[in-house]
Amino acid sequence: MQTLTQKFFLYARKSTDVEDKQVLSIEAQLTELREFAARENLLIIEELIEKQSAKIPGRPIFNSMLERIEKEEASGIVSWHPDRLARNSVDGGRLIYLIDTGKIKYLKFPQFWFDATPQGKFMLNIAFGQSKYFVDSLSENTKRGLRQKVRRGEMPGIAPVGYINDSRTKTIVVDKRKAPIVKQAFEMFSTGNYRILDIADFLAKNGLISRTGKNWKIDRVSKQILSNPFYYGHFRYLREIHEGVQKPIISKKLFEAVQQVLNKRGKPWSKPRVPKPFLGLFRCGECGMMITAELKKGHIYYRCTKKSKRIKCNQPYTRQELLDSQVSEMIQKVSLKQSWAKKMLEKLEVEKVELALSCGAFVGTKREEIRAINSKLQRLLDSYLDQDVDKESYLVKKEELLSSKKTLEEQIARFQQTHHAWLEPMRTWIIEAASAANIASGTDLNEKKVLAQKIFGSNLILSDQKARGKEINQWAALSRRPTSRDLERDTGVEPVSSPWKGDVKPLN
Repeated sequence: MQTLTQKFFLYARKSTDVEDKQVLSIEAQLTELREFAARENLLIIEELIEKQSAKIPGRPIFNSMLERIEKEEASGIVSWHPDRLARNSVDGGRLIYLIDTGKIKYLKFPQFWFDATPQGKFMLNIAFGQSKYFVDSLSENTKRGLRQKVRRGEMPGIAPVGYINDSRTKTIVVDKRKAPIVKQAFEMFSTGNYRILDIADFLAKNGLISRTGKNWKIDRVSKQILSNPFYYGHFRYLREIHEGVQKPIISKKLFEAVQQVLNKRGKPWSKPRVPKPFLGLFRCGECGMMITAELKKGHIYYRCTKKSKRIKCNQPYTRQELLDSQVSEMIQKVSLKQSWAKKMLEKLEVEKVELALSCGAFVGTKREEIRAINSKLQRLLDSYLDQDVDKESYLVKKEELLSSKKTLEEQIARFQQTHHAWLEPMRTWIIEAASAANIASGTDLNEKKVLAQKIFGSNLILSDQKARGKEINQWAALSRRPTSRDLERDTGVEPVSSPWKGDVKPLN
């Protein structure tokens, strides 16, 4: 039994690493070590507790303990097991060296024998080696498990905002409360009218904030949300894009629109202090420059920017109230009668049933293209495994093929859902045309501007305080005040497949 003339440090350690899950807690280690020290009659000068992994060197308390041993403050260590002292070759070698130089005379463990002899040091080396082997083997098994998870289409790690990690199924599922907010953030940013800071504020307003309770920084919003392919069904792992099995929150088309805005983003967008609803709607009828707006004496006036270097423009100011009445009159002229709208909507329903029978060919063609891409992906993987293709080329080509495949899959999904892509725009136009009269007589100037842009496009001009414009597309047909028979065809209302009666052009 050891006498009390030798001094010992009591060292207890536990980390949150996977390999430490079965290790006794700090409290349990301390209890056993204190009882062991009392039985062995060991003099403990200090208890040292560390909560850090020993897989790599750099534990501050452990290093301080060895430095104090080198200064001869103590000559021995009491610990629960050798793997509490070292799980890497550097720390293990350092302990062996201190034993060789006589700085460490005793290592005491409740369930492991050690003596400072060649045989004892050999057994200690084996114990350290086993600890390192266990860590290395566990790490490799973990990586193997992660690779298998990726092959199944499951992204390892923490779910991005809008999703949650389901502990029961070990999968990532949609967060029903947060997903609609994330989707709306994508839709807002895709318009080009919002800064990333605006999106961060929008997320915070809806309760999506950082763990510290603060708004997310713009780089996190940009990289972890707006640039994350996870939201449309793919995921990035170790720089490589993979197909995921998670349910997408947004479409790939919306994701690509957001990427275009990110790439082309210029000056931050800010709201005007005073609403000028008709701003950007008209061009000057004299010089062709854009019409701007100013607030003067409590009223909004519109005028030419007069930026032409060739023409000296003399156009006067036009008050907003006068412009409003003229725009309303122009919209009123192309409104559709309610009885006509009802008849056209009934015709659409008939054609919807007929066209639903002819969608198989398109879907079949796209599925053939997907099968061809799958074959290319397999050949690309074989070439990479055979080292015929370098890794960088493999990653670039794989991402390109997966992107094409996703586009085809979304095309099929959209086609199967609609069967006839033109019907909904046509239905929307009929409803808009039928509601034009109400909008024209209303007071919402922004609503009038939006409708005017659809009716006239960029053809609106302002000259001598008079607004003029030429209708475009199907609105041009309404401007000629057609009869009810002018808006019918022999076979229906589809805008492409057959001609209209009379001289009214198809509703494109």
